[in-house]
Amino acid sequence: MKFSTLTKDELLEAYEKASNHIDWGLANAGETRHRLDWAYGINVSRALTEAVKTTGSFKLLSSGRVQGPALNLIVEREKEIQEFKSEPYWEIELITPKFSAWHKTEKFWDKKQADQVITTTKDQPAIVTDIKNSQLTIAPPTPFDLTSLQIEAYSKIHTTPKQTLSLAQDLYSSAYISYPRTSSQQLPPALNYKKLLEKLSRQRPYEKICEELLNKRDLRPNNGKKTDAAHPAIFFTGEIPKNISGKKAQLYDLIVRRTLASFGDPAKRENVNVTIDVNKELFIAKGSRVIEQGWYKIYEKFARTKEEQLPKLKKDEEVKIKEIKQHAKETQPPKRFTQASIIKELEKRSLGTKATRAQILDQLYERHYINDKSIQATELGMTTVETLKKYCPDLLDEKLTRHFEEEMDMIQEGKKQEETVISEAKVVLNKIFKEFKEHEEKIGKALLKSHRNTEDQLNTLGPCPKCKATLKIMYSPRTKGKFVGCSGYPNCKNIYSLPRQGLIKPLDKPCPECNHPQVYVIRAGKRPWKLCINSKCKLKEAWVKKTEEQKSEPKSESILEEPISLIKPPKKITKKPTKKKPKAKK
Repeated sequence: MKFSTLTKDELLEAYEKASNHIDWGLANAGETRHRLDWAYGINVSRALTEAVKTTGSFKLLSSGRVQGPALNLIVEREKEIQEFKSEPYWEIELITPKFSAWHKTEKFWDKKQADQVITTTKDQPAIVTDIKNSQLTIAPPTPFDLTSLQIEAYSKIHTTPKQTLSLAQDLYSSAYISYPRTSSQQLPPALNYKKLLEKLSRQRPYEKICEELLNKRDLRPNNGKKTDAAHPAIFFTGEIPKNISGKKAQLYDLIVRRTLASFGDPAKRENVNVTIDVNKELFIAKGSRVIEQGWYKIYEKFARTKEEQLPKLKKDEEVKIKEIKQHAKETQPPKRFTQASIIKELEKRSLGTKATRAQILDQLYERHYINDKSIQATELGMTTVETLKKYCPDLLDEKLTRHFEEEMDMIQEGKKQEETVISEAKVVLNKIFKEFKEHEEKIGKALLKSHRNTEDQLNTLGPCPKCKATLKIMYSPRTKGKFVGCSGYPNCKNIYSLPRQGLIKPLDKPCPECNHPQVYVIRAGKRPWKLCINSKCKLKEAWVKKTEEQKSEPKSESILEEPISLIKPPKKITKKPTKKKPKAKK
């Protein structure tokens, strides 16, 4: 059976059209990927962990076929940031009562030249010398594949790639959207666009949009270039969602509006560039406005339609100057990756698959190789990459990873055999581990040192309010729990209690009420929450009171969505009386 949604109609149709043919190329390629990832991941992770064990300590470390190259990308960016040397430059702004314009020379690298412009333009008239109008047609967006959904959700509803995939999987399992793990940005005509929109029109928020789209003569989506042999782009099924809220409801709305917007008309923007002459120094004012809403109207919640309108100006008109201002600035280092941009970069480099990239990123966080929303490589992450680069660079080689991806494509096309690729991988791994074993102790010492430094950094909360030493998250073997203690012990015995369960992470921002450090408490199956370590904090008192009130509230008798009468009672099982067997005669 082949299907992309879990709606009743599609499952029945898939059952009726079920085929005896199995795509062995696809199956064998999938199995090869599984075996390769297992061989790489389990052996490399064991090698790193065993290297640390040679020092007499233990630290569970991991790497893999894609995890190593992914970490290398982040570390290389971190090095660029650390080695970056900023240079000063100056910008000059012409300010009027209604708008601003910037000097045609965007950046002045010489302060004297910037000062000269200020001198030249002082008390001089500003005359409009040129006005250029242009129109830009903006095509509707393409339907979502998984990567573009993860990037858009991170930007618009602030969910991580891992959260987005989890929420999308729930929506798929409930038959509200199609299969999310797809690389396609195309909706095929076989979907019956008209039927799909008619079904969605039963949902009030989308009723009018569907009506307008159904009145179009040519109902076609703006399909993208990316395709997937297994599944189409992500789309809504039209099934009416029940009991969805929060981020899940927002993600559903994002997918629905994006799919609808792909059927919309192009939008049009008008751009205006005005040149202003102040004693032969030229300044440019830029304006932009939407003149035809098109698909913006459908995707307005999530579309960026920022407008900067200029007043109506005429050529040779004099403009009143409020101020001509010089801005001193510095060049900025490259930006760190975000969770969305690293997923995009991995896809661009053909590292990992659409379904595994979010998981790989999560593993990097779990192993403390990276931290923060704006992804920063920790000392452990930096040392791991430097160590592997020195002793076994093949583990970080993205060309090697890409080579095996290409070979798996060849398996799918029937041009290569599974065992041939696996045998080649074993030869590569044996060569890597032979080199690794020769330097095991050196690798272990370097990794252990960076691990301890990273742990120390990640557990630091800030200065102690009593002695100005450092507050740290510590572990008590006696109570088998974590607490916050002062590094100035035994001179300072200032301590704070922490919840017994859950992962505790320091927060950069202090408590807004009492200025004490805050921690982030993460528990399985529960929403993470912020906690001030000060037991006498007013915010904490209010939180405790609210929790106690919730506990005292009477629980509802039933949490079932259906009435109890619709649930069949279990059958009574009655034992049949057993006849006693007569004793055998001697």
